[in-house]
Amino acid sequence: MEIEKIISELSFKAVRSSGAGGQNVNKVSSKVVLSFDLSHSQALTHEEKLLVETKLSSRLTSDFVLILNCDEDRSQFRNKEIVIKRFLELIKNALFVPKERKPTRIPKSAIRKRIKDKKTISEIKKTRRKPDF
Repeated sequence: MEIEKIISELSFKAVRSSGAGGQNVNKVSSKVVLSFDLSHSQALTHEEKLLVETKLSSRLTSDFVLILNCDEDRSQFRNKEIVIKRFLELIKNALFVPKERKPTRIPKSAIRKRIKDKKTISEIKKTRRKPDF
């Protein structure tokens, strides 16, 4: 994954932010909308695209476009930085493949010890019983 190449493929749009903020909200377009077209991306390989598609299927549109919004800050530049950081984290997590788990085997010595312990406890309990005449 080449970060610079992926960032160059991102498209941004500045929109008026909603919510509290008084006149500033009505005048300044501080909200940033990031869109990333997964199907036309040159930065990701075919396998990486399939992996991102499966892991982020609920966040992609029908055209395989990932859309992220950010209106946390009053500054458009800061919102752009936040949304890029969020996007890269999302892609990094989607491309992470966990290590395949190898099932552990129980050592034969542990099995022998467990059976021996069971037998000794069984013998102790046998000696506690009333004698059978």
